[in-house]
Amino acid sequence: MTHFYEPHLGHGLPHDPFKAIVGPRPIGWMSTRSNAGVLNLAPYSFFNAFNYVPPIVGFASSGAKDSLRNVQENGMFVWNLVTRPLAAAMNQTCAPVGPDVNEFELAGLATAPSRVVDVPRVADSPVSFECRCTQIIQLEGLDKQKIPSWLVLGEVVGVHIAKHMLKDGVYDTANAGHILRGGGPADYFSIGPEQLFKMTRPKG
Repeated sequence: MTHFYEPHLGHGLPHDPFKAIVGPRPIGWMSTRSNAGVLNLAPYSFFNAFNYVPPIVGFASSGAKDSLRNVQENGMFVWNLVTRPLAAAMNQTCAPVGPDVNEFELAGLATAPSRVVDVPRVADSPVSFECRCTQIIQLEGLDKQKIPSWLVLGEVVGVHIAKHMLKDGVYDTANAGHILRGGGPADYFSIGPEQLFKMTRPKG
């Protein structure tokens, strides 16, 4: 037996399961700067890597939010890794505040300068990707009607990694303290060495 539904007719459940099924998902904690110089820091649950060479990451903005507008203005953003010690501060940057509010200050976070783009990083984040926008795509449904969501893609042009995250020169994901977004209104997950297993690809 399965529970089947067609999304356009409703899911018939207490909470939409879509985001819980497609998850846990990495968090796109994006710092941007407006042309007027106002900093913005916001987490996006629809975020991932889309290409290896060149490295391309992207996030989807449901609604025309400050991050989207800032990238539209100047084509720059920085992704900052959220780890368990930064979870509460990241949550503060979810607050629905106006475009004149600096979320770094709101969450009590220090900035660190980037090297390639003119957007600061989260100083306490152990990994950051400096990015230049390559595409902004407004999404559309099967009916070809535009919906108020935009996919922002950017090439990673600079990478910062705290040295303690490298074990014999290899990034130590299992012990890095990543947190991931779950599907419920308050669900997050952490990963650690207990979740690690290894499996090599079959040889052709």
